[in-house]
Amino acid sequence: MHESHKLKLSETEKQALTEKESAKQHEHRDPLTGTPGAHPVGTGLGAAGAGAAGAAIGAAAGPVGALAGAALGAVVGGLIGKGVAEGIDPTEESALWRESYKLRPYYDQGFTYESDYEPAYKYGWETRKKYPDRKFDEVEPELQENWDKSKAESRLDWEDAQHPVRDAWQRIESRRKNKD
Repeated sequence: MHESHKLKLSETEKQALTEKESAKQHEHRDPLTGTPGAHPVGTGLGAAGAGAAGAAIGAAAGPVGALAGAALGAVVGGLIGKGVAEGIDPTEESALWRESYKLRPYYDQGFTYESDYEPAYKYGWETRKKYPDRKFDEVEPELQENWDKSKAESRLDWEDAQHPVRDAWQRIESRRKNKD
């Protein structure tokens, strides 16, 4: 007679599994292929803009030209939009900060990554895209003003959130400088 063995996990192992599941949810998987790193918004915006431009250019050749121009423009624009959106990989950024946030001088063990710090890091990398030619200090007053609307469930007030926001902002800024 075999005795049923139940797998017992330590708290650390349970936490690791929970964090792995959480990370999986933030991989931005492509809805068709399932591959991580999809950027449907960037792709869609690029496709829409270039599709409209292609239709306008093709209109000179009549209705068929407008349709062909729109189709070609949408494909090219979608690829360009995906490339722009991929300049910042949310999956990569989230994984990096998840691994290192506890090492930062502002870390407070009363806050968690998923609920508190991740929204701040995300706000930093997303707003960096919005202001590509400006310094953090120039836009900080506006970032502070909009933090309460953007922070989701984070319990961080601006005094605590500004540090991870700045970290994520500056990481993107330094990566862009290194590409030039």
